Amino acid sequence: MSTNPPDLRPDLAPRARITEAARPGQPTIGMVSLGCPKALVDSERILTRLRAEGYAISPDYAGADAVIVNTCGFLDSAKAESLDAIGEALTQNGRVIVTGCLGAEPDYITGAHPKVLAVTGPHQYEQVLDAVHAAVPPDPNPFVDLLPAAGVKLTPRHYSYLKISEGCDHKCKFCIIPDMRGRLSSRPIAAVTREGEKLVAAGVKELLVISQDTSAYGTDWKGRDSKFPILDLSTELSKMGAWVRLHYVYPYPHVRDLIPIMADPSNGLLPYLDIPFQHAHPDTLKRMARPAAAARTLDEIAAWRRACPDITLRSTFIVGYPGETEAEFQTLLDWMDAAQLDRVGCFKYENVAGARSNALPDHVPDEVKDDRWHRFMEKAQAISEAKLAAKVGQRMTVLVDEIDADGATCRPMADAPEIDGNLFIDEGHEGLAPGDLVEVDVDEASEYDLWGRPVR
Repeated sequence: MSTNPPDLRPDLAPRARITEAARPGQPTIGMVSLGCPKALVDSERILTRLRAEGYAISPDYAGADAVIVNTCGFLDSAKAESLDAIGEALTQNGRVIVTGCLGAEPDYITGAHPKVLAVTGPHQYEQVLDAVHAAVPPDPNPFVDLLPAAGVKLTPRHYSYLKISEGCDHKCKFCIIPDMRGRLSSRPIAAVTREGEKLVAAGVKELLVISQDTSAYGTDWKGRDSKFPILDLSTELSKMGAWVRLHYVYPYPHVRDLIPIMADPSNGLLPYLDIPFQHAHPDTLKRMARPAAAARTLDEIAAWRRACPDITLRSTFIVGYPGETEAEFQTLLDWMDAAQLDRVGCFKYENVAGARSNALPDHVPDEVKDDRWHRFMEKAQAISEAKLAAKVGQRMTVLVDEIDADGATCRPMADAPEIDGNLFIDEGHEGLAPGDLVEVDVDEASEYDLWGRPVR
């Protein structure tokens, strides 16, 4: 079993999983879903609509009547990956519909691949359906094509992403997501809780709450009763009988009001915060157009830990941002020593077409970015190794993700699927199944993972 560092890139979703087979003669649509968990949810919504209209869903190009490629435009390297995927789909299938964030730049796509059937932007579900209808007419059989109660899911049955809003009101200089996905637009609490209830009723054991800015949820509503609706939503979700994990939480002051809910073991809101701090030096943060309050952030982290000692803090950072000096980078390393975050990922800065950071002076050479990335990850790994070593001898509840001949791959409350670490059970896993919650005694640790034995 792997002990490699988990992939902490926030622009990557878990691999889409499609398992159902088509009935004879059923029109079939292939799906390639790239990018972040928010894009994965978009793919699920598109496929749910198509499934309801009688289409079968295929993970392969071969045999599909057309292929949808849901693209990513987060970084220039992600754009290149999307173009490669479109090209591969055209080569293998020939009938390709493009959607997603990169679809906001249709000329960029058609310039590289003029033979695509259609290009639509992010969360433009109706236009995707229209393109599919034009390419492959539906042929529903209401007596056979039964839609699952929770819709089509691209994750395992026992966990699911729950998207609570679209868009973002921040103007970070390195990011073009607001240009592609628009300003913050929050779903009504009733709609989110209804979806959560349906998912839990269908067997989901963990709800992963996602958005572009989770802590800003609902602040776009005029005349709202609650100043910070994320507090109300979190309280409602915590009562559903499933784990609830918050991702993409911007460190506003009102986040401190979530911590007592997380500290209460009688509900499902996990003591876990995924907060994109990005950097620690105030000058770097200012050039990023991010709040430059790293010192106060350390005070806030200390307060969170006092209120909830078991809280897990996960974050991502950018090294090699334009103008970053060695002294600024050293400040980041020193801040990491002070903050002692549990799970940490790191990007080497890239220009992205349309981002304001491209025009900043003093871009950092690639070899310096590489050096800083390695030094940062070495620091993060040492912190992770020490924190996990301290868990040896503890008893904890884990969620089983996969079973194979070697054992069970599980996750404690401290770890999100496929992006954080795992807990492995090498012995005594007989009778366990994905989705089971199991008590284990932790008996071994590595830099990123744990091993344990079920409590019998």
